[in-house]
Amino acid sequence: MYYIVYILENSNKTWYTGFTTNLKQRIKQHLQKVSPFTAKKSGWKLIYAELYLNKNDALGREKFLKSGAGKRFIKKQLKNYLVNKS
Repeated sequence: MYYIVYILENSNKTWYTGFTTNLKQRIKQHLQKVSPFTAKKSGWKLIYAELYLNKNDALGREKFLKSGAGKRFIKKQLKNYLVNKS
């Protein structure tokens, strides 16, 4: 089984970081407004994902990416995505 840490972005440039074992199904749930946070906004799309073999590693990564240092890290990793957006 694989564990996936992912980041979604909505039309207002808000990010949502999450964890799942079924990314396709989880994104579908977000688009169907099942998640309380993502239900408040629309236009979600996947912008980043990481795959892990160990659940604890994935959960630790999710926690890190939600922290201040993690947000700075991921913005640096996605600098080309962020600069080249129209």
